Amino acid sequence: MSQNTFTAAPPLTELPPTPTPTNRARLASATKRLLPKSYLILVLVAIIIIGYYVSEDFLTIRNAENVIAAASIVAVLAVGQFFVILTGGIDLSVGSTMAMSTVIIALTLQTGMNAGASAAFTLACCAFAGLINGALVVWLRIPPFIATLAMMSAIKGFSYIIQSTSLIQIFDKNFITAFSSGSALFVQNPVLIFVIVAVVAALVAKFTTFGRSLYAIGGNPEAARLSGLPVARNVLITYTVSGLLAGLAGLIAAAQLQQGSSLIGVGYELDAIAAVVVGGASLMGGRGDPISAVIGVFVLATIINIMNLVGISSEPQLLIKGAVIIIAVFLSSAGGVQRITNFFGSRFGRGTASARV
Repeated sequence: MSQNTFTAAPPLTELPPTPTPTNRARLASATKRLLPKSYLILVLVAIIIIGYYVSEDFLTIRNAENVIAAASIVAVLAVGQFFVILTGGIDLSVGSTMAMSTVIIALTLQTGMNAGASAAFTLACCAFAGLINGALVVWLRIPPFIATLAMMSAIKGFSYIIQSTSLIQIFDKNFITAFSSGSALFVQNPVLIFVIVAVVAALVAKFTTFGRSLYAIGGNPEAARLSGLPVARNVLITYTVSGLLAGLAGLIAAAQLQQGSSLIGVGYELDAIAAVVVGGASLMGGRGDPISAVIGVFVLATIINIMNLVGISSEPQLLIKGAVIIIAVFLSSAGGVQRITNFFGSRFGRGTASARV
């Protein structure tokens, strides 16, 4: 009969205490979490502080109203541009579509059509122009840059043909009140319009299946297609929405200027793209949000306002705006924020290694 033998277990050894993160390590971790999300707010605050010191007229109610009024048009354009860029595309025709909107609304009001019907018809025409953009991209598979560049020229030519004169005056008081001079709850109508547009866009992007699918399409369109997402349909919708919002921006511009002209809106497509990029969206698609795009509009509008207050001429303004766009592209699309966070993380996180020894 064999006798069982038992081997005594080795004595338990105490585990070394878990090192407590140093203050520098905590700061590095906080920097990595917060900087990518908050740099836009920090930039805007820094610009406001600079404006306060360079001009005594900057922090006044009248100047704030001027900045908001100037930004309202580009903000509406930027929201539509955001959805297109989110899918990895781009829409260069929004400025021309905006100009076409001013011409169509002026012509329809001139015929005696009421303001509501004229606005609805104008928005339908602009949405159709956006639909054509989407069809060129989705069905004919023309690259978005080329398709919308061609449409920019075509829409501008169409606007010039139907205009037939230098400009068309708008005298309809109901239209001017609805899209420019009117107010609700002490808020001017143009401001109310772009706030509603931005809030609705943010809700759509974050809480709807359509909005979430746009992020998937922009991140990897082939994977989105293989997973069963209606890629073609959703891209078509984004270009249509971009045209619709360009038309809405045109209605605001026409009411503010009280005229329609094919020359209105020149360069606005670049301002909208710049605002979206400054807001942190990637030109490769799949990243960003419409509220940040609107904040990007105000960053650029505030910079331009400060330059106007200090008397900088238009040529240096273009140079400065170009520099801002380059910095924004570096931070958003070229991994600049990650490089900065890694830099600060490596600097502040040196104490972590020593704490673990």
